[in-house]
Amino acid sequence: MAKSKQQKLNRTSHVPYDKRPKPKRSQTTMRPASHLKSVRSPQRAPSIPFAHTDRILLVGEGDFSFTHALHTRHDCRSLVATCYDSAAELAEKYPQSSRYIHDLEEAARENHSVMDIKILYGVDATKLGKGLPSGGGKLVKKGGFDRVMFNFPHVGGLTKDVNRQVRYNQGKLLVGFFKAASSLLTPTGTIVVTIFEGEPYSLWNIRDLARHVGLQVGRSFKFQPEAYQGYRHARTLGNIDGGRGWKGEGRDARTYVFERKGMGRTQTQQAKPTRDGNKSSDSDEDD
Repeated sequence: MAKSKQQKLNRTSHVPYDKRPKPKRSQTTMRPASHLKSVRSPQRAPSIPFAHTDRILLVGEGDFSFTHALHTRHDCRSLVATCYDSAAELAEKYPQSSRYIHDLEEAARENHSVMDIKILYGVDATKLGKGLPSGGGKLVKKGGFDRVMFNFPHVGGLTKDVNRQVRYNQGKLLVGFFKAASSLLTPTGTIVVTIFEGEPYSLWNIRDLARHVGLQVGRSFKFQPEAYQGYRHARTLGNIDGGRGWKGEGRDARTYVFERKGMGRTQTQQAKPTRDGNKSSDSDEDD
C-alpha cells in the first residue's frame, strides 16, 4: 500500500465515531407517515328532493315525524300527510304520533291563511284519488301535487317467505302506488320513494317497476335522516315493546326521484362530476 494512503487511514481510524462527518441525506429519503397531514374530503350537503313552496302528498306515514320535520325544519306549508292505519290503530302502534299530529294541526289553525296542512287516516297507497277513506277522497283526487313521497314502503309481515315478500311489495304495493300517484302530479311533478339498500330490497327492482308504468329515475341519492331533524324511522308493525332499539334504523337507504318518461332531468337535479372531473348526465346517482 502506498505510504500516503496508509497515513490517511491511520488518521481516520483515530477520530472518534461521533465526530466523523455524517453522510448527506438523500433527497429521496421517505419521511415517517406521521409527518403527513390528513386530508379530509368535504362533506356533501344532503340532497333535498323538494322545495318549501311545493305542494306535497306524503303516503304511508308512520308516526308523522317525517311530516313534522318537513314543516318545522324545511318550512313546508302545503302538506297532505296520510297513513294506512286508522286513527285508533295509529295511536296504539305509535303513541308518540299524537304529539306530532297536534303540532301540525295547531300550526295549520294558527296560520291558516298561509299554511295548508291536512292529516288523513286509513289511506291505501294503491288507491290514491278514490273515495274516503282508502283513497283520500276529494282532497287527494284533485291532484296538483309537485311531489308525492313514500318513505320505506312495505306491506308488513304478511309472510316470512322472502320470495313472497318481494312479490307482495312489487306487484301489490309499488306498482299500484306508481299508477295511482302518477295521475296526481303536476306536469313537472315527481314521485319520491326511499327504500333500504341491499337484499331483500334490491330484489324489488324498483327502477323496472316504475319503467313499466311510464316513469323513469331522474336521479337517486343516499338518504340522510339527519337532514330531517326529529325524524325517526317507524316500523310498519309499530314500536318495539319495552322501547328497545331496532337494528334496522341505522341501515343505509337510498332515495329515488321518479319522473314521467321524456320529461328530462328534474329541475332540482344538478349535473354531477365524474371521476375525471367532467359533468355527466349518463347516471342518475348523485352519490
